[in-house]
Amino acid sequence: MKVLVTGGAGFIGSAVVRYLINETDNTVINIDKLTYAGHLESVEPIADSSRYHFEQVDICNTEKVQRIFDDYRPDSIIHLAAESHVDRSIDGSAEFIRTNIVGTHNLLKVSKEYYEGLGHNEKERFRFLHVSTDEVYGELGKEGFFKETTSYDPRSPYSASKASSDHLARAWFHTYNFPVLITNCSNNYGPYQFPEKLIPVVILKALQGADIPVYGDGTNVRDWLYVDDHARALLNVLKEGSLGETYNIGGHNEKKNIDVVKTICSILDELQPKADGSYEDQITFVTDRPGHDFRYAIDATKIEAELGWTPEGTFESGIEATIKWYLENIDWCEAVTENNYQLERLGIK
Repeated sequence: MKVLVTGGAGFIGSAVVRYLINETDNTVINIDKLTYAGHLESVEPIADSSRYHFEQVDICNTEKVQRIFDDYRPDSIIHLAAESHVDRSIDGSAEFIRTNIVGTHNLLKVSKEYYEGLGHNEKERFRFLHVSTDEVYGELGKEGFFKETTSYDPRSPYSASKASSDHLARAWFHTYNFPVLITNCSNNYGPYQFPEKLIPVVILKALQGADIPVYGDGTNVRDWLYVDDHARALLNVLKEGSLGETYNIGGHNEKKNIDVVKTICSILDELQPKADGSYEDQITFVTDRPGHDFRYAIDATKIEAELGWTPEGTFESGIEATIKWYLENIDWCEAVTENNYQLERLGIK
Protein backbone atom coordinates (compact mmCIF):
# COMPACT_ATOMS: atom_id res chain seq x y z
CA MET A 1 0.00 0.00 0.00
CA LYS A 2 0.81 3.66 -0.26
CA VAL A 3 -0.12 4.97 3.19
CA LEU A 4 -0.63 8.67 3.85
CA VAL A 5 0.20 9.45 7.49
CA THR A 6 -0.84 12.86 8.81
CA GLY A 7 1.20 14.15 11.74
CA GLY A 8 3.96 11.70 10.96
CA ALA A 9 6.67 13.84 12.55
CA GLY A 10 4.92 13.81 15.92
CA PHE A 11 5.27 11.28 18.72
CA ILE A 12 2.78 8.58 17.73
CA GLY A 13 2.94 9.50 14.05
CA SER A 14 6.70 9.03 13.83
CA ALA A 15 6.40 5.65 15.56
CA VAL A 16 3.84 4.62 12.92
CA VAL A 17 6.08 5.89 10.10
CA ARG A 18 9.12 4.05 11.46
CA TYR A 19 7.08 0.87 11.89
CA LEU A 20 5.66 1.02 8.36
CA ILE A 21 9.10 1.47 6.81
CA ASN A 22 10.99 -0.97 9.05
CA GLU A 23 8.43 -3.76 9.39
CA THR A 24 6.38 -3.67 6.15
CA ASP A 25 6.86 -3.14 2.42
CA ASN A 26 4.47 -0.18 2.33
CA THR A 27 5.31 3.23 0.92
CA VAL A 28 4.72 6.13 3.34
CA ILE A 29 3.75 9.71 2.57
CA ASN A 30 4.27 11.72 5.75
CA ILE A 31 2.54 15.11 5.89
CA ASP A 32 3.17 17.30 8.89
CA LYS A 33 2.88 21.01 9.59
CA LEU A 34 5.97 20.79 11.84
CA THR A 35 4.54 22.64 14.82
CA TYR A 36 6.46 22.77 18.11
CA ALA A 37 5.73 19.03 18.62
CA GLY A 38 6.59 17.83 15.11
CA HIS A 39 10.26 17.17 14.38
CA LEU A 40 11.98 15.50 11.47
CA GLU A 41 14.62 14.23 13.89
CA SER A 42 11.99 11.68 14.95
CA VAL A 43 11.96 10.05 11.51
CA GLU A 44 15.69 10.36 10.78
CA PRO A 45 16.25 6.58 11.19
CA ILE A 46 14.13 5.88 8.08
CA ALA A 47 14.36 9.17 6.19
CA ASP A 48 16.71 7.77 3.52
CA SER A 49 14.33 4.96 2.54
CA SER A 50 13.15 5.06 -1.08
CA ARG A 51 9.67 4.20 0.23
CA TYR A 52 9.47 7.31 2.43
CA HIS A 53 8.26 10.75 1.32
CA PHE A 54 7.78 13.90 3.40
CA GLU A 55 5.66 16.97 2.68
CA GLN A 56 5.38 19.94 5.05
CA VAL A 57 1.65 20.57 4.79
CA ASP A 58 -1.06 21.95 7.09
CA ILE A 59 -4.15 19.70 6.89
CA CYS A 60 -6.30 22.86 7.00
CA ASN A 61 -4.92 23.93 3.62
CA THR A 62 -7.34 22.44 1.09
CA GLU A 63 -5.29 23.17 -2.02
CA LYS A 64 -2.10 21.59 -0.63
CA VAL A 65 -3.92 18.53 0.70
CA GLN A 66 -5.56 18.04 -2.70
CA ARG A 67 -2.14 18.24 -4.35
CA ILE A 68 -0.83 15.49 -2.05
CA PHE A 69 -3.66 13.19 -3.12
CA ASP A 70 -3.12 14.02 -6.79
CA ASP A 71 0.64 13.53 -6.62
CA TYR A 72 0.84 10.35 -4.52
CA ARG A 73 -2.51 8.56 -5.05
CA PRO A 74 -2.58 6.93 -1.57
CA ASP A 75 -4.37 3.66 -0.84
CA SER A 76 -5.02 4.45 2.82
CA ILE A 77 -4.93 7.29 5.33
CA ILE A 78 -3.82 7.13 8.96
CA HIS A 79 -4.94 10.44 10.42
CA LEU A 80 -2.86 11.38 13.47
CA ALA A 81 -2.32 15.12 12.97
CA ALA A 82 -3.70 16.85 16.05
CA GLU A 83 -2.97 19.24 18.86
CA SER A 84 -2.84 16.86 21.79
CA HIS A 85 -1.71 18.42 25.08
CA VAL A 86 -4.52 19.08 27.56
CA ASP A 87 -2.61 21.81 29.40
CA ARG A 88 -2.00 23.73 26.17
CA SER A 89 -5.69 23.46 25.30
CA ILE A 90 -6.55 25.12 28.60
CA ASP A 91 -4.27 28.06 27.81
CA GLY A 92 -5.33 28.38 24.17
CA SER A 93 -8.20 26.37 22.72
CA ALA A 94 -8.35 28.05 19.28
CA GLU A 95 -5.55 26.02 17.68
CA PHE A 96 -7.17 22.80 18.94
CA ILE A 97 -10.45 23.74 17.29
CA ARG A 98 -8.66 24.69 14.07
CA THR A 99 -6.45 21.62 13.72
CA ASN A 100 -8.52 18.89 15.34
CA ILE A 101 -11.95 19.88 14.02
CA VAL A 102 -11.48 22.10 10.97
CA GLY A 103 -8.40 20.16 9.84
CA THR A 104 -10.13 16.80 10.21
CA HIS A 105 -13.16 18.10 8.31
CA ASN A 106 -10.92 19.33 5.50
CA LEU A 107 -9.08 16.03 5.30
CA LEU A 108 -12.35 14.05 5.24
CA LYS A 109 -13.77 16.31 2.55
CA VAL A 110 -10.74 16.04 0.26
CA SER A 111 -10.40 12.29 0.94
CA LYS A 112 -14.05 11.68 0.03
CA GLU A 113 -13.71 13.54 -3.25
CA TYR A 114 -10.56 11.55 -4.05
CA TYR A 115 -12.27 8.27 -3.07
CA GLU A 116 -15.24 8.93 -5.33
CA GLY A 117 -12.89 9.17 -8.32
CA LEU A 118 -11.27 5.79 -7.71
CA GLY A 119 -11.98 2.63 -9.67
CA HIS A 120 -13.86 -0.29 -8.11
CA ASN A 121 -10.79 -2.25 -6.98
CA GLU A 122 -9.11 0.87 -5.60
CA LYS A 123 -12.26 1.71 -3.63
CA GLU A 124 -12.34 -1.79 -2.16
CA ARG A 125 -8.79 -1.29 -0.88
CA PHE A 126 -9.11 2.29 0.40
CA ARG A 127 -9.35 3.00 4.15
CA PHE A 128 -9.43 6.17 6.30
CA LEU A 129 -8.25 5.45 9.86
CA HIS A 130 -9.05 8.25 12.29
CA VAL A 131 -6.89 8.00 15.44
CA SER A 132 -8.38 9.40 18.65
CA THR A 133 -8.11 9.24 22.43
CA ASP A 134 -9.85 7.70 25.43
CA GLU A 135 -10.24 11.21 26.85
CA VAL A 136 -13.38 11.71 24.74
CA TYR A 137 -15.19 9.39 27.17
CA GLY A 138 -14.66 11.71 30.16
CA GLU A 139 -13.60 10.13 33.43
CA LEU A 140 -14.15 6.91 35.34
CA GLY A 141 -14.63 6.34 39.03
CA LYS A 142 -12.56 3.76 40.87
CA GLU A 143 -14.08 0.91 38.86
CA GLY A 144 -15.16 0.16 35.31
CA PHE A 145 -13.63 0.55 31.86
CA PHE A 146 -14.22 2.56 28.71
CA LYS A 147 -15.86 0.44 26.03
CA GLU A 148 -16.49 1.35 22.40
CA THR A 149 -20.13 1.93 23.38
CA THR A 150 -19.34 4.31 26.28
CA SER A 151 -21.09 7.66 25.89
CA TYR A 152 -18.88 10.64 25.14
CA ASP A 153 -18.34 13.13 27.96
CA PRO A 154 -15.25 15.25 27.16
CA ARG A 155 -14.03 17.52 29.96
CA SER A 156 -11.24 19.63 28.40
CA PRO A 157 -10.96 21.74 25.24
CA TYR A 158 -8.60 19.08 23.88
CA SER A 159 -10.94 16.14 24.45
CA ALA A 160 -13.93 18.14 23.22
CA SER A 161 -12.11 18.88 19.95
CA LYS A 162 -11.20 15.20 19.52
CA ALA A 163 -14.77 14.13 20.30
CA SER A 164 -15.97 16.46 17.57
CA SER A 165 -13.51 15.02 15.05
CA ASP A 166 -14.62 11.48 15.96
CA HIS A 167 -18.24 12.42 15.27
CA LEU A 168 -17.26 13.94 11.92
CA ALA A 169 -15.48 10.74 10.91
CA ARG A 170 -18.52 8.65 11.85
CA ALA A 171 -20.80 11.04 9.97
CA TRP A 172 -18.72 10.56 6.81
CA PHE A 173 -19.21 6.80 7.11
CA HIS A 174 -22.95 6.93 7.73
CA THR A 175 -23.81 9.80 5.40
CA TYR A 176 -21.46 9.16 2.49
CA ASN A 177 -20.59 5.46 2.93
CA PHE A 178 -16.97 6.59 3.18
CA PRO A 179 -14.67 3.77 4.46
CA VAL A 180 -13.84 5.08 7.93
CA LEU A 181 -12.28 3.27 10.90
CA ILE A 182 -11.81 4.87 14.34
CA THR A 183 -9.51 4.02 17.23
CA ASN A 184 -9.44 5.44 20.76
CA CYS A 185 -6.24 4.80 22.67
CA SER A 186 -5.02 5.17 26.23
CA ASN A 187 -1.97 7.23 27.31
CA ASN A 188 1.01 6.57 25.05
CA TYR A 189 4.61 6.62 26.20
CA GLY A 190 7.97 5.71 24.71
CA PRO A 191 10.88 7.20 22.71
CA TYR A 192 10.57 10.51 20.84
CA GLN A 193 7.74 11.92 22.99
CA PHE A 194 7.92 15.70 23.12
CA PRO A 195 9.00 16.69 26.66
CA GLU A 196 5.73 18.24 27.81
CA LYS A 197 3.96 15.02 28.85
CA LEU A 198 4.33 13.36 32.25
CA ILE A 199 6.97 10.70 31.62
CA PRO A 200 9.57 12.73 29.67
CA VAL A 201 9.01 15.72 31.99
CA VAL A 202 9.75 13.57 35.04
CA ILE A 203 12.87 12.07 33.44
CA LEU A 204 14.31 15.42 32.39
CA LYS A 205 13.39 17.28 35.59
CA ALA A 206 15.01 14.50 37.61
CA LEU A 207 18.22 14.67 35.59
CA GLN A 208 18.29 18.47 35.90
CA GLY A 209 18.04 18.24 39.68
CA ALA A 210 14.83 20.30 39.53
CA ASP A 211 11.52 19.83 41.30
CA ILE A 212 9.48 16.98 39.79
CA PRO A 213 5.90 18.32 39.65
CA VAL A 214 3.01 15.97 40.48
CA TYR A 215 -0.54 17.30 40.04
CA GLY A 216 -2.80 17.21 43.11
CA ASP A 217 -2.09 14.21 45.32
CA GLY A 218 -0.88 12.04 42.45
CA THR A 219 -3.70 9.50 42.69
CA ASN A 220 -5.16 10.13 39.23
CA VAL A 221 -5.03 6.89 37.24
CA ARG A 222 -4.02 6.33 33.61
CA ASP A 223 -3.75 3.23 31.42
CA TRP A 224 -0.31 3.28 29.78
CA LEU A 225 0.31 2.05 26.22
CA TYR A 226 3.80 1.67 24.75
CA VAL A 227 3.88 3.60 21.49
CA ASP A 228 5.30 0.75 19.39
CA ASP A 229 2.44 -1.50 20.54
CA HIS A 230 0.06 1.26 19.45
CA ALA A 231 1.70 1.45 16.02
CA ARG A 232 1.21 -2.30 15.55
CA ALA A 233 -2.43 -1.99 16.60
CA LEU A 234 -3.12 0.80 14.13
CA LEU A 235 -1.78 -1.16 11.17
CA ASN A 236 -3.80 -4.16 12.35
CA VAL A 237 -6.99 -2.08 12.39
CA LEU A 238 -6.15 -0.54 9.01
CA LYS A 239 -5.71 -3.97 7.40
CA GLU A 240 -8.29 -6.09 9.23
CA GLY A 241 -10.80 -3.76 10.91
CA SER A 242 -14.47 -3.68 9.90
CA LEU A 243 -15.52 -0.46 8.21
CA GLY A 244 -17.48 1.96 10.38
CA GLU A 245 -16.27 0.29 13.57
CA THR A 246 -14.44 1.76 16.57
CA TYR A 247 -11.63 -0.10 18.34
CA ASN A 248 -10.33 0.81 21.78
CA ILE A 249 -6.58 0.28 22.21
CA GLY A 250 -5.22 -0.02 25.75
CA GLY A 251 -2.05 -1.28 27.38
CA HIS A 252 -3.55 -3.11 30.38
CA ASN A 253 -1.30 -0.96 32.57
CA GLU A 254 -3.37 1.09 35.02
CA LYS A 255 -1.09 3.16 37.22
CA LYS A 256 -1.51 6.06 39.61
CA ASN A 257 0.52 9.05 38.45
CA ILE A 258 2.53 9.07 41.67
CA ASP A 259 3.44 5.40 41.18
CA VAL A 260 4.64 6.14 37.63
CA VAL A 261 6.78 8.99 38.94
CA LYS A 262 8.27 6.85 41.72
CA THR A 263 8.98 4.02 39.28
CA ILE A 264 10.90 6.42 37.04
CA CYS A 265 12.88 7.72 40.01
CA SER A 266 13.71 4.19 41.13
CA ILE A 267 14.98 3.17 37.68
CA LEU A 268 17.03 6.36 37.40
CA ASP A 269 18.53 5.61 40.83
CA GLU A 270 19.86 2.38 39.31
CA LEU A 271 20.86 3.61 35.86
CA GLN A 272 22.28 7.04 36.74
CA PRO A 273 22.47 7.42 40.53
CA LYS A 274 22.78 10.81 42.16
CA ALA A 275 25.79 11.70 44.27
CA ASP A 276 23.56 11.50 47.33
CA GLY A 277 19.93 10.67 48.01
CA SER A 278 17.24 9.50 45.61
CA TYR A 279 15.49 11.21 42.72
CA GLU A 280 12.29 10.74 44.74
CA ASP A 281 13.53 13.56 46.99
CA GLN A 282 12.77 15.96 44.12
CA ILE A 283 9.04 15.10 43.94
CA THR A 284 6.87 18.16 44.61
CA PHE A 285 3.07 18.19 44.69
CA VAL A 286 1.54 21.14 42.81
CA THR A 287 -1.95 22.56 42.31
CA ASP A 288 -4.04 20.15 40.27
CA ARG A 289 -4.93 20.70 36.62
CA PRO A 290 -8.35 22.39 36.14
CA GLY A 291 -10.97 19.73 35.35
CA HIS A 292 -8.43 16.92 35.82
CA ASP A 293 -10.15 13.60 34.98
CA PHE A 294 -9.68 11.13 37.82
CA ARG A 295 -9.24 7.86 35.97
CA TYR A 296 -9.04 6.42 32.46
CA ALA A 297 -9.03 2.69 31.71
CA ILE A 298 -9.58 0.94 28.39
CA ASP A 299 -11.44 -2.30 27.76
CA ALA A 300 -9.50 -3.65 24.77
CA THR A 301 -11.52 -6.88 24.49
CA LYS A 302 -12.88 -6.04 21.04
CA ILE A 303 -9.56 -5.52 19.25
CA GLU A 304 -8.14 -8.61 20.97
CA ALA A 305 -11.10 -10.84 20.09
CA GLU A 306 -11.74 -9.60 16.55
CA LEU A 307 -8.24 -8.69 15.34
CA GLY A 308 -5.94 -10.68 17.62
CA TRP A 309 -3.97 -7.68 18.90
CA THR A 310 -2.47 -7.56 22.40
CA PRO A 311 0.40 -5.48 23.79
CA GLU A 312 3.76 -7.22 23.45
CA GLY A 313 5.45 -5.62 26.44
CA THR A 314 4.69 -4.79 30.05
CA PHE A 315 4.80 -1.36 31.64
CA GLU A 316 7.94 -2.43 33.50
CA SER A 317 9.80 -3.35 30.31
CA GLY A 318 8.46 -0.35 28.42
CA ILE A 319 9.27 2.28 31.01
CA GLU A 320 12.84 1.02 31.44
CA ALA A 321 13.38 1.06 27.66
CA THR A 322 11.92 4.58 27.52
CA ILE A 323 14.17 5.90 30.28
CA LYS A 324 17.25 4.36 28.67
CA TRP A 325 16.30 5.99 25.36
CA TYR A 326 16.05 9.44 26.94
CA LEU A 327 19.35 8.98 28.76
CA GLU A 328 20.98 8.14 25.43
CA ASN A 329 19.22 10.89 23.47
CA ILE A 330 19.45 14.04 25.56
CA ASP A 331 20.66 15.84 22.42
CA TRP A 332 17.27 15.06 20.77
CA CYS A 333 15.46 16.60 23.75
CA GLU A 334 17.59 19.72 23.56
CA ALA A 335 17.09 20.02 19.79
CA VAL A 336 13.28 19.73 19.85
CA THR A 337 12.76 22.07 22.82
CA GLU A 338 15.22 24.75 21.77
CA ASN A 339 13.57 28.18 21.76
CA ASN A 340 10.04 26.79 22.19
CA TYR A 341 9.66 25.02 25.53
CA GLN A 342 11.67 24.94 28.75
CA LEU A 343 9.63 22.36 30.70
CA GLU A 344 7.56 25.12 32.28
CA ARG A 345 4.08 24.33 33.54
CA LEU A 346 1.14 25.11 31.26
CA GLY A 347 -2.63 25.09 31.71
CA ILE A 348 -3.01 26.73 35.13
CA LYS A 349 -5.57 29.37 34.16
